[in-house]
Amino acid sequence: MPKTSTEDRAWIAEAIRRVDADANRSADTHLHVLPIPVPGIELYLKDESVHPTGSLKHRLARSLFLYALCNGWIGPKSTVIEASSGSTAVSEAFFARLIDLPFVAVMPATTSPEKIALIEFYGGRCHLVDDPAMIYDEAKRLEAECNGHYMDQFTYAERATDWRGNNNIAESIFEQMQAEPHPCPTWVVVGAGTGGTSATIGRFVRYRRFKTRVAVADPENSAFYGGWESDSSDVTTDTPSRIEGIGRMRIEPSFVGGVIDDMVHVPDAASIAAMRWVSGILGRPVGGSTGTNVWASLQLIGQMREAGEEGSVVTLLCDGGERYAHTYFDESWLKAKGLDITPYADALAEFEKTGVLPAV
Repeated sequence: MPKTSTEDRAWIAEAIRRVDADANRSADTHLHVLPIPVPGIELYLKDESVHPTGSLKHRLARSLFLYALCNGWIGPKSTVIEASSGSTAVSEAFFARLIDLPFVAVMPATTSPEKIALIEFYGGRCHLVDDPAMIYDEAKRLEAECNGHYMDQFTYAERATDWRGNNNIAESIFEQMQAEPHPCPTWVVVGAGTGGTSATIGRFVRYRRFKTRVAVADPENSAFYGGWESDSSDVTTDTPSRIEGIGRMRIEPSFVGGVIDDMVHVPDAASIAAMRWVSGILGRPVGGSTGTNVWASLQLIGQMREAGEEGSVVTLLCDGGERYAHTYFDESWLKAKGLDITPYADALAEFEKTGVLPAV
């Protein structure tokens, strides 16, 4: 690796200043109460859709850029490359433009057109791959071809963020919960794409010695649930997740199973029904992974109610539903995918009346 010149050090210092300035300009994200008819238990949504690039991945992209800059991995002549299912690439395109670097997103060809348009809006180039399992190798190939830097969120997500605090998402949640009826959450529920968020929150609650438990909501066709159950890192699946942003065909290096207390397997139809249910309550559309998180949260709330527990559950509103107008909100797309959300929508309607989520 070549030595860093004085000129490059000056460029890196300015790039870090620009990325840090983005954080200073960004207020903390909101924590919403999602009304549920279960006495003694509250459900909260940490609204990550209000970041400048519209998703939870804005935090990750900022951390990855700072990590790469401070490690000397990217400089003034670098092309930044990322393998992504979409939202991380949107946020990384934003930060690449912020520091005047070209950006290439390697993504499955099935990525929503709305996400592709956002990446291109921020000046990125989309390199689409027919086989989702090949995005990693294709990103490495492009890295070598253009002498660029492959950010590799799936390896570095769990280490790029300071899990001890520094205004990370975990510290933010606990500070915002201080005045609530049950300020220390019984559960924090998140999905896993890289595993970085669950690693950050899981480590934080252990470091601060909170009694909070961390659950990961995992969609169909994801390897994480099977790998966690079998305590194995070599579990794979043959089909990619239909819930963009979470669920992977392999156990990603950033997935830290040891900091997770439970996992909840969520059918895709349940994710989409819950996504639409939450959208109706909030009066604005939310994305599919939010539905996955909420369905898993309601399962855990049911267990708390049966055990006579009171407390709070916090989960994430990961991104807005505007990115999925041609998929999760499109009846013809659901039909083409063989997804019938009616039984899950009916269960949610029953939950609204009784506070009990029926089995589907």
